[in-house]
Amino acid sequence: MKKVSSAKKTPSRSKATKASVVSKVLKIRFPRFTFRGISANVFLVFSLVIFAFLLGMMTNKVLYLEKAAKMQAAPTVPVANQQLAAPSVPPPPDVVTVEVGKLPVLGDKNAKVTIVEFSDFQCPFCKRYVDETQQQLYDEYIKTGKANLYYRHFPLSSIHPNAQKAGEASECANEQGKFWDYSNILFRDQESWSPKTGADVAAAFTDFAGELGLDTTQFSSCLASGKYAQTVQTDATAGSIVRVEGTPTFFINGHRLVGAQPFEVFKSLIDAQLKN
Repeated sequence: MKKVSSAKKTPSRSKATKASVVSKVLKIRFPRFTFRGISANVFLVFSLVIFAFLLGMMTNKVLYLEKAAKMQAAPTVPVANQQLAAPSVPPPPDVVTVEVGKLPVLGDKNAKVTIVEFSDFQCPFCKRYVDETQQQLYDEYIKTGKANLYYRHFPLSSIHPNAQKAGEASECANEQGKFWDYSNILFRDQESWSPKTGADVAAAFTDFAGELGLDTTQFSSCLASGKYAQTVQTDATAGSIVRVEGTPTFFINGHRLVGAQPFEVFKSLIDAQLKN
């Protein structure tokens, strides 16, 4: 009886052992979740998002710069069409041959240095030159016989509507031998007559003639006739030929000088010509 009882217990242990093994094999281990470090995890995720955003921006910037560099390196005009591109306009020459015009010279016509001035009586920069520089030129070079000065008209009518008529008025004054005196008055009172129109500006020009003691009847008739309109335009055309682009423009023995430059600039150019 004891043997039978012992034999029955053995299979029971075997089944228990097998069940234990199966249980271990099939046992699934699920990860444990914890929320203790949630603040650190959120910061890490946020940092990664920012980093990814900045990296994307940098990548786009690099691509843009590469594209821009390629476009800059590429010719703006296709090779096949380069002959159709408009040529660039060369700058005006520094030295030209320029005629002195028909108005009377200021100074000795045989002076070693000749200054030809293209000017506009309504131009504020031309007035600045007269106010600040012309008298010094006269005292040091013109009165001493070292240089002379010729005036030529270059009215910028698109922005100075009275410049053309002022030039004609100066020519009418020249009929009576007072060109230089009259031109000085035009510049002196430029601000008074510039805004006038029609009969008002003509009356102002006639008043200036009376101030110089000219025959105002003759002057007024001359101005109204427009007899010197073409003379003024002839000077302007001559200026365009030598590439005058603004006023005042001077040619000192043919050497171009643009603008109301200070006396020292004129002096440097004139002295250089006197040494030649």
